[in-house]
Amino acid sequence: MKLMLVFLAVSAIVGLVLGGRVRNLRSMRIRWPGLAIVGFALQLVTGPGDTVPLVCLYVSFVSLTVFAVKNVRTAGFPLILIGVVLNFAVIGLNQGMPVARQALIASDQVTALNDLIDNPYPKHHLATDDDLVLFLGDVIGVPAPVRQAISIGDIFTYGGVGLVIVFGMRAPSARREDEPESGGSAVVDGVHA
Repeated sequence: MKLMLVFLAVSAIVGLVLGGRVRNLRSMRIRWPGLAIVGFALQLVTGPGDTVPLVCLYVSFVSLTVFAVKNVRTAGFPLILIGVVLNFAVIGLNQGMPVARQALIASDQVTALNDLIDNPYPKHHLATDDDLVLFLGDVIGVPAPVRQAISIGDIFTYGGVGLVIVFGMRAPSARREDEPESGGSAVVDGVHA
């Protein structure tokens, strides 16, 4: 989550440097945003037992996949779709996201090792030799100050979100205050255009 916040901040700065405006994001036409909200909310479901949280995690990724597909024509969403599908694949095959021991050490999260060993919730688990397509799991350690283990799918997703923000900020808003009303004439340096 920390790395996502870093990507959001950097994307906003890049958007501003490239002449974009934050207010342009309001005029973006994102389809079915409720699916994204539901998808992220379902990832927070925890509780005793593995079944309910795991089903919520799978439904979450189905929701996020449909959301990305509905918006795939918007800049950045193809990358988001790839990232979501890669993460869904590794989670689906392993009944949760495998987290590599070396990624936790590289990201200064040695204390998280014990948490994952005794983890009663299925979203993440310490990777074992039994895990499939482990290279798609959380195997990349991002050190301090972020301190996070991430996956290849996360990189695609974060990059896609960054592009959505940058392109959204650069897109012209529906109507700028400095543009003349349609049907009227503008006066530029004393001459009617």
